[in-house]
Amino acid sequence: MGIEPQPDERKGLEGANSDLERRFPIALALYVVLGLLVWFTMGEEKVLVQGRPVDLRLIPLIVIGGLALRTVLARQADRIRREDGKGSGSKSL
Repeated sequence: MGIEPQPDERKGLEGANSDLERRFPIALALYVVLGLLVWFTMGEEKVLVQGRPVDLRLIPLIVIGGLALRTVLARQADRIRREDGKGSGSKSL
């Protein structure tokens, strides 16, 4: 007697997943565009970080890269959750 989503609820979840899959490449492309804007608009000045000179434009690029990595990991986690949901949804207790 497990609680299973109704057919209408499943359609909503599948629609949301396909929407996320459609948005993913767009999000990564926007991260690339943002990185290119940072690279070409920021100056080449150096900042001392722990006594070493670091190119100033690397700091926002690292932040943008971290956000892109978080997006990729969130997509992978969503895929794993969906696969687990499909496998456990067919089992009955």
